Amino acid sequence: MNPARRTTALASTAVVLATAGTLLTMTPASAATTCTSPVFKRQLFANTTFSGTPKKTDCDNAVDENWGTGAPASGLPSNNFGVRWSVTRDFGSGGPFALAASGLDGIRVYVDGVRKIDLWKNVSTTVSKTVNVTVPSGKHTLRVDYANWTGSAKVKFGYTPRTSATVDQVKPLTPTGASVSYDSATGKAKVSWAKNKEMDLAGYKLYRRLKGASFGSTPLATTTSTSYTDATLPVTGDAYYYEVRAYDKAGNTSSGSADQLVTTVDRTAPAAPTGLEVTSQSDELALGWSAVPGAASYRVYRAASSTGTYSAIGSTATLAYQDLTGEEGVTYYYRVAAVDAAGNVSARSAAVSGYRRDDTPPSAVTGLVATPTEYGFALSWDANPTPDLHRYVVYGGELIGDEEEQVCYAGEVEWLSADTTSYEYQTTPDGEERCFWIDAVDDNWNSHYEWTRSPNIVVATELDLSTGTTS
Repeated sequence: MNPARRTTALASTAVVLATAGTLLTMTPASAATTCTSPVFKRQLFANTTFSGTPKKTDCDNAVDENWGTGAPASGLPSNNFGVRWSVTRDFGSGGPFALAASGLDGIRVYVDGVRKIDLWKNVSTTVSKTVNVTVPSGKHTLRVDYANWTGSAKVKFGYTPRTSATVDQVKPLTPTGASVSYDSATGKAKVSWAKNKEMDLAGYKLYRRLKGASFGSTPLATTTSTSYTDATLPVTGDAYYYEVRAYDKAGNTSSGSADQLVTTVDRTAPAAPTGLEVTSQSDELALGWSAVPGAASYRVYRAASSTGTYSAIGSTATLAYQDLTGEEGVTYYYRVAAVDAAGNVSARSAAVSGYRRDDTPPSAVTGLVATPTEYGFALSWDANPTPDLHRYVVYGGELIGDEEEQVCYAGEVEWLSADTTSYEYQTTPDGEERCFWIDAVDDNWNSHYEWTRSPNIVVATELDLSTGTTS
């Protein structure tokens, strides 16, 4: 005999209950004992008609007793006693069940007051019976009445779902109470739901879909628990939905629970920019590249060499950038990174070089002096201070026009190195006027004269060797 779980006595007026073909008398004393489903409430009577006040009321986990020839409890006889077990439980979606009873002597089994097994007679050998029943969904009451008249006393009862796929075609109930919590620090989502009531429940299937898409045929996970932590959720800033489906041992699967929405944090950087080009212009290096999906802005980095340290020099929301800070005549290397709205920075593009074109001409050559000599002119001038001076170009020619307006019509005479500040201009002296200027050219071929068309012209008169005098 199982030990008593709880016994509570309460004196009151008797209540008469009608069962199938039998009037049973009980007192509310037994009703005062509460047993949590699916535990049975057990009542022990000193008779086989279950009349009067039970001698004992307690809770019993199972109907499985073998008292032999002894009494089932103190204060009860060893013969002519009765025991009643009852339980009301939620069968979930219900379905096919097998009810099995055996014992010495009489056993009766009821479902919602309807008798399903009747082995009600005094026997000397164990009797047993199993019946198949279909239990509707929801809560139902099972009751087992056992009577011992004489001899040994034993009783056993069980109810189990039939899980063959050919027999059980009842889907489990849809899981309820679904909820989801999201940890933005870890990027994990925990989905929880209420436990299903089915006795043949095998587990749960969890599905996930991207917002705007459909749930696939393959679940994200299967579990026997009532929660699942998804550690594979992409951290892309996208919205995802979860649903839970219950499945039983026969392979039947319920419909999905209410969708649970999670919007993830965005920790996924955009792709690296491609198509970077650098164009040299007069006062800048112009950069351009191809658009990156999801990029909200771009960062521009510059280095002095392709493998050097790249420092950020600016950002832009467009696909172009003008570097105005580079020095003329210097080669720079550039890389670009994309930044999305969440601040995720992509890998940098491949490095591309650009040369800042020098469009600044040298300053004018000053201090030019033309001294007539017996062979022509001795030219001298001040050293030009231009740092990247590459050469001097000597221009010499004649004056044309009247005395009111004369033009120096000259051409290139000689190219000289940057460290030269004099030149011997040779011609046959005949006393004519000559004009000169010296042009400065840097190592980017920028010419002061070609940029300004304003040379410092010097006019000198040749010696007249035909008369032996100087004009």
